[in-house]
Amino acid sequence: MMKAKFILSAIAIFCVGFVAQAQDVKIGYTNVELIMDLMPEMEQIGADIQDYSQQLQTQIQTKSADFQRQVQAYQQAAQTMTEEARNAKEQELTKVQQDLQKYQQDSEVSYQRKLQELLDPVQTKVFNAINAVAAENNYTHVFAESAGQSPILLYTRDEDKFTELVLAKLGIELPEGGAPGQQ
Repeated sequence: MMKAKFILSAIAIFCVGFVAQAQDVKIGYTNVELIMDLMPEMEQIGADIQDYSQQLQTQIQTKSADFQRQVQAYQQAAQTMTEEARNAKEQELTKVQQDLQKYQQDSEVSYQRKLQELLDPVQTKVFNAINAVAAENNYTHVFAESAGQSPILLYTRDEDKFTELVLAKLGIELPEGGAPGQQ
């Protein structure tokens, strides 16, 4: 009987410890995509990446048109060429086509790098603001909402206005009616 009381007392103390610890937990839930979209820098980034994309597209189109001209010239002259000359020209055209495909792939990689280069300072600013708001408001955990995916956090209170606090920290007002697309 004494042993049972001791075990029950130990369990009760153990549970009280967990409850006391759980009261110190404050969880924030924020929409990073919304914050990023509302950053004033995003308009310029959008314009810059659009210009860069157009430059890449123009270069690809120029190279593609040059390749097409070479193919047409070959097709017109193929009948008068020796077999050896035709084979050499076909190999040359195959190499030009491969180079064009590689250039297109490299352009896609270059576009992604440029986009990340432009976004990095804004992402850093947003994450620094999130960290500052979390520290100032005694949050112990902050989770990001992922568009198109199930949220990582299963429960959050409606009165949790962490996204709004981060926007305020950045000096950005939430548009009337709340977040775009969330009405």
